[in-house]
Amino acid sequence: MSEHDKVNILLVDDQPAKLLAYEVILKELGENLVVATSGREALEILLKNDIAVILVDVCMPELDGFELAAMIREHPRFEKTAMIFISAIQVSDLDRLRGYEMGAVDYVPVPVVPEVLRAKIKVFAELYRKTRQLERLNLELEDRVRARTAELERSTAQLVASEQRRSMALAAGKMGSWDWDWVSGDWMWDEGQYRIFGVDPERFEVTSTNVQALMHPEDVDRLRKLVGEFARGVRTYEAEFRINRPDGEQRWCAGTAAATVDRSGRVIRVSGVTIDITERKRAEERQSLLAREVDHRAKNALALAQSIVRLTRAETINAYVDAVEGRINALARVHTILSLSSWRGAEIGRLVADEMAPYASGTQVRAGGPEVSLQPATAQTLALVLHELLTNSAKYGALSTRSGQLSIGWQTVDDMLAMTWEETGGPVVREPTTRGFGTRGILAGIEAQLGGQVSFNWRPEGLICRLEVPVTERGPVHHRSERYDSVEESLQTAVR
Repeated sequence: MSEHDKVNILLVDDQPAKLLAYEVILKELGENLVVATSGREALEILLKNDIAVILVDVCMPELDGFELAAMIREHPRFEKTAMIFISAIQVSDLDRLRGYEMGAVDYVPVPVVPEVLRAKIKVFAELYRKTRQLERLNLELEDRVRARTAELERSTAQLVASEQRRSMALAAGKMGSWDWDWVSGDWMWDEGQYRIFGVDPERFEVTSTNVQALMHPEDVDRLRKLVGEFARGVRTYEAEFRINRPDGEQRWCAGTAAATVDRSGRVIRVSGVTIDITERKRAEERQSLLAREVDHRAKNALALAQSIVRLTRAETINAYVDAVEGRINALARVHTILSLSSWRGAEIGRLVADEMAPYASGTQVRAGGPEVSLQPATAQTLALVLHELLTNSAKYGALSTRSGQLSIGWQTVDDMLAMTWEETGGPVVREPTTRGFGTRGILAGIEAQLGGQVSFNWRPEGLICRLEVPVTERGPVHHRSERYDSVEESLQTAVR
């Protein structure tokens, strides 16, 4: 037996001869024998050492065996320490009962039979040793359990963090994942899948029938054929499809699926990821529409410029060049305004300011009114109208002299824009006997193209022109090329 495995056996007796006899008898056990000649000495030893068995004499001066046993049992460390009483006198049953109540596990009468004493001590020493071994094993097991628990907690925390990152990535990418048991037909959806399909996880039961009911009817057969390919050896597929949400919204999705097979090659599970690509599809549609719009706008701008070049009239080449350049520059300015708004519209204040820019440094021109957003076609027509009025004013009206004044004001009534062009302080005005190209162009653009109204008041002190045009489009929506065709036809009519 190694020193580590030996246990301490405390021998308590006030007679040294008896102690020596006990040591001789118990030496064969190979344990550590500790002796005490009194109860107080025994208590001191107990407080400093771990004791497996206590062999104590009942009859001792000052502190007998029963009193010592009572004091030992009061200490938490020694509540279960085995104590064997040795008595040289005949004890009654009451004495035995008292001894057992004090914590004795056995009695040994005197004269002591060595074999009996060794056997009793050996049993309790071995029991103590096994108990300590079990305690050590329990501690080791608890340490391993704690270590394993901590490891599991770390792994769980990592899995939770990983799942959170995955969920965040799926949510950010408008993605969802799913799993379908090929054999039982059971489905598993994550939160992203429910979100894409627009259904409540608490109310929607994920079954093949219910999932198919959310698919666009035109895509169901194609998807069913793709799934059927798994049974014929295909392991993955990718497809785009549409879903109809319960709220009526249609969404575009891209799906990727992969099959899991057993050792025999039989499909047992299909897992996949769904991505909401509605915004991408809409962007593609907008891009396609924008490409068509750019093509039409380029053709229409060229057509309108061609019409201006072909229909402009002038007495000299220089006058012709000035007229053409002025009108094309007016179109270029409004084109810039519309481009800045992605062709959603043009603010009338910016439109008027750009046309009046050559005269903005002085005090001849005053303009003001509420901000109104004009449709692209309205803005282009109004830009040409303002250019014609400005050109006439600079040649023959208020802006042809330094004393002349021009006031431009506008307001909205219902869905109509009412603009007033008023000149004062210029040369005396006389009503023209015939309508020139500019006047007829104004009439054609406002009345024929936009469905508005134009009135001219040729006062001697200055022209007053009133325009009314709809702020919003009226009537059937025509293609822009058709609109510009009608403009050119109106201008041709004006020239005739």
